[in-house]
This record gives sequence, structure tokens and C-alpha cells, in this order.
Amino acid sequence: MRVERITRYPVKGLTGELMDVVDIAAGDGLPHDRRFAFAQGDSPFDPAAPAWMQKRHFACLMANAGIAAIRSAYDPVTGMLLLMAPGFPHLAVDLALPGDRDRAAAWMTAYLGPEARGSLRLAEAPGHAFTDIAAKAVSIIGLSSVKALSEKVGMELDPVRFRANILFSGAAPFAELGWVGREFLVGGTRMKIFKRTQRCPATEVNPETAERDAKPQKWLRDHYGHADMGVYAEVLEGGRIAVGDAMEPVQAELLG
Repeated sequence: MRVERITRYPVKGLTGELMDVVDIAAGDGLPHDRRFAFAQGDSPFDPAAPAWMQKRHFACLMANAGIAAIRSAYDPVTGMLLLMAPGFPHLAVDLALPGDRDRAAAWMTAYLGPEARGSLRLAEAPGHAFTDIAAKAVSIIGLSSVKALSEKVGMELDPVRFRANILFSGAAPFAELGWVGREFLVGGTRMKIFKRTQRCPATEVNPETAERDAKPQKWLRDHYGHADMGVYAEVLEGGRIAVGDAMEPVQAELLG
């Protein structure tokens, strides 16, 4: 099996950024993945006492399909965030500056309008990631799984809908769902798969058009009896992963 794509999502719900290579520490996810989120106006998130919260407390594709039309880019070296959307002025802000963070939050509040549920805040807390599960993990999906579902429903589904950190090739469709509890060498890392990824209505949103034009959650249940696409893995031993690296079970018989 082969690593085909590596993606991080610096701001929850916004644009993914492709990476050729990444260094991942044990017990962590991809650096800067879901580092920031736009907290809804009524969100109780407290950066001084960060705790995992459900995605509904933040701008997210599940509730705010329109944010798929935003194009964002984050540079962790300079701390600059770029936000672009149709009909809105481009915004470039330095996230090290409180005033610029407020400008980013105001831009997103204006973009969401009534969906903002008040004035949004750009949320961040050291060591905290605004992921869909509380555990630090890397999300992994086999490209053959996405292709199989696409063929079942007669519609090509962009893997970006499922917002995985790692897309891989070389396994049977949905094989990864049977790997829970097993360990894999992924590039220079060692990972343990610990949970299947249950999909939510966020996958309905077309990442190019921002329209809800598909029902992956329903289609998975209709055709496979579950709503799972992909798995979460814990990084047991850190290291470097690059596009093209091998992804193999620690023991060959684990694939049986």
C-alpha cells in the first residue's frame, strides 16, 4: 500500500493544505491540523481551559455548507492567514496580533450572517486541536473505498469531502474498517488504528460548489449497512511521512 496524499486542515471547516512530507510526533496528529476554529457566537469554548467540544460549537461544514466556498491558506512560519470568498474582499491577517484575529473573526461573522449565532471568535489554545473526536489522531482513508461508493451510487465523489489526513492506495475497498486494533508502519511512523470514522452531513457538501449535492452518509448505510468511511490512527512512534511512502501492517498476516 502507498501513501497518495497528505493533507492538513489548519482552520476547522476550511481549506485543506496538501503536504509532500510531514513529521509527526508520537501521540499527536499532523502539525497545525485543526489548530484554529471559528467559535460560534454562543460557543462556550474557553481557550484558558480548552476542552473538546462537538463541532456544532464552531463554524463547520455540517451546519454551514457555505464555508466550503472559502479559500484559506495558513503559513505557520509567518503566522499569516489568508481568507478569500466570492463577493467578499480578500483578507490577510497576522494571527499573532489580537487585532488581526478580531478582523478575521469579523470577516467570518459577516460571511456567515445569521448562521454565525452572534459574533464569532477565532479560537486557539496551545496543544489543542479542534478535531471531531477528543483523541489526538491521524485520519486515514483508502482511495478504493471512496471509489467503490462512487461506483455504487453512480456519482464521482471527491475524496476531499471526507477530509482525511492521509489517503492511501493498494487495499480492497473498505479494508481499513477491519483494521481496528492493528498496527501499521506508515512511512517512518508506527500507528495503531483504534476507531472507524462515522460520517456526518458534512460529507453532503461539494467542496468546489459549496452545495449539498450528495448523501454519502445515507448511501453508506443503504449499500454497506454502516455510515463509516475511513479510520482514526494513534501515532505510537513518531517520524516522517512522505507522499509515495509505504503503508504496511507490522505483521503481514494482519491483512488476512
